Amino acid sequence: MIGYIVLGVVAVLGIIIAARLGRRSGRRALQQRLVSLSNRLGVQPPDEGGIEPILGHLEKVTGEAAEAVTESSSDAIRLRRALDTLPQGVIVCDENGDIAFQNARATGLMNNRHGDALAAQAVTELLENAWTDGSAERTLDLYGPPRQTLAVRTRLIDDGRRPLGVIAIIEDVSDRRRLEEVRRDFVANVSHELKTPIGALGLLAETLTVEPDPEVAQRLASRIHTEAFRVSRIIDDLLDLSRIESEEAPPREPILVNLVMAEAVERVRSAAEQRRITIELNEPSPPVHVLGDRRQLVSAIHSLLENAVTFSYEDTAVQVLGVRANGEVRLSVTDVGVGIPARDLDRIFERFYRVDHGRGRDTGGTGLGLSIVRHVASNHQGRVEVDSREGQGSTFTLILPNPPEYSS
Repeated sequence: MIGYIVLGVVAVLGIIIAARLGRRSGRRALQQRLVSLSNRLGVQPPDEGGIEPILGHLEKVTGEAAEAVTESSSDAIRLRRALDTLPQGVIVCDENGDIAFQNARATGLMNNRHGDALAAQAVTELLENAWTDGSAERTLDLYGPPRQTLAVRTRLIDDGRRPLGVIAIIEDVSDRRRLEEVRRDFVANVSHELKTPIGALGLLAETLTVEPDPEVAQRLASRIHTEAFRVSRIIDDLLDLSRIESEEAPPREPILVNLVMAEAVERVRSAAEQRRITIELNEPSPPVHVLGDRRQLVSAIHSLLENAVTFSYEDTAVQVLGVRANGEVRLSVTDVGVGIPARDLDRIFERFYRVDHGRGRDTGGTGLGLSIVRHVASNHQGRVEVDSREGQGSTFTLILPNPPEYSS
């Protein structure tokens, strides 16, 4: 279209020159050029009648051409803006192999400070492969930091007769890959955790059937009861975790934090007394309310208390403290126990993760308690913090938002 406008301007100049020189043949030639231009634009050519009709028609033609150029430019801008909103990176090359367009996401992925060289090289190779093979794809693992996984797909663009270029789609599948790994690990961990007690149950039951000594049989029956209780605990915690995860937006109602703390303490008091551990409860004063789900909050505090009692040294105390400060309620559980090595602090909230696998099973832990705490905190727009020293003990703090209207 721009070429047509230039041609029209040249025609106008030619008409003016011809008029000045009075050359009839020049006007005839320009009339023919205008007819040709009209045909190419798909409009009705002017009749012969001097310069004025030709000038009028030329003005109309150039106006239509300018309007078409403006509309085409607007469509191109709209398309570019739309492609910039895509979560995938898009790169388009012309028939010469030169990059004609890349959206903002592609620019960001290709210019990543840590992985740009590998990503750019892979995309270039796949674009070249698409010219010969019609399509190509590859998955790139960029180890960062941060670690990224990119899926790159390229395809040849043609109009059925000849190639017009190639397109590359770059997608960041890091979250999808991590989710797949979490699911795979979860299935493996569940299978492993259930296989051990179920295998023990089978072996103990088989031994019990042929054991003539009543005293030994009693001990075997006690072991069977312990392993069955362990399986039940794992299943109960899995059900609790599944329920809490599915309730991303639990029912919201004012919950008295003092009652939540007291109920969680009562649930664990028997186990604490068996290990001669004292629980010191320090409730918020004045009483404090939060918005949330009472059952989830009790489950979270109970999990923290259960861990504290399990991994505390005998004849020590576990402190439970609730305070309100800066628009938040902080519920802390502090023990004097084995503590957590610094290398494990980033992983203790993973499902089934144990600092000491053997010790966790010996104490009857399921490895799911801290996962439950983390999800409860997330469901209540809160967070959980941990401060621990190996051999000295740990402090876990569940932090919940506290609107002013529920502060007392």
